[in-house]
Amino acid sequence: MEYLPSLFHHLRWQDFFDFILIYYLIYRIFLLIKGTRAIQILTGFGIVIVIFLLSKNMGFYTLYVLLKELLSPLVLIVIIIFQDDIRRGLAHVGKNPFFSVQGKIPDTQIIDTVLKAAYSMAEKRIGAIIAIERETGLRDFIEEGIKLDANVDHDLLVSIFLPYGPIHDGAVIIQEGRITAAGCFLPQTQTPNLPKQYGSRHRAALGLSEQTDALVIVVSEETSDVSLIVEGKVRKGMDQKTMLYAILGLLEKNESSTS
Repeated sequence: MEYLPSLFHHLRWQDFFDFILIYYLIYRIFLLIKGTRAIQILTGFGIVIVIFLLSKNMGFYTLYVLLKELLSPLVLIVIIIFQDDIRRGLAHVGKNPFFSVQGKIPDTQIIDTVLKAAYSMAEKRIGAIIAIERETGLRDFIEEGIKLDANVDHDLLVSIFLPYGPIHDGAVIIQEGRITAAGCFLPQTQTPNLPKQYGSRHRAALGLSEQTDALVIVVSEETSDVSLIVEGKVRKGMDQKTMLYAILGLLEKNESSTS
């Protein structure tokens, strides 16, 4: 404590703003990669670095030397692994200023519109897959699709999935209450021994739900079933009203947990 007065005495106003600027830049970088696969890799890096520091302090010298050799070209490794994320991040910064505000969770009217379109397509045996972003970002998958940035509209959703349309095979992604992209290709599930009635759409929806916390609505053109897939689990047999309540409950739970 006796050194604190002298420490503050030598601090300049530039040092204060320098600290605030670094903190803000780190915060914005984490927002850019939040919800992408990059954050999982960074978490793995963090665990390895913690083990590296502990190995030195606890006397595990062989482990320390091994990790030291592995981490020595760390900057190069990070650039190689995150080259796609760095490119997308720089492009995002160029198009959206750092002071942009995060969007809102879809409201009841938007969810109701999505479900009306889904059950309407089910009656006509039109297959569809609609992913609603929650906490985990879906930018990795949006980049691979066709950018739309449109209002959530019943007729637009149905027209996207008409069999003769050019992007009917992909998924629609709803982000911040808007249709952000269509024709998005999702990762296939790694779960073995799935029921045979699960086609490519269900497998893609399961794959996305295993990697993110997105809510995925799947319409089967073979069975006319509408399914809600969340966290690797398939919920079937719900009517439109029951599914609406289920989705709103999940969104409210997500909003309360992050507030």
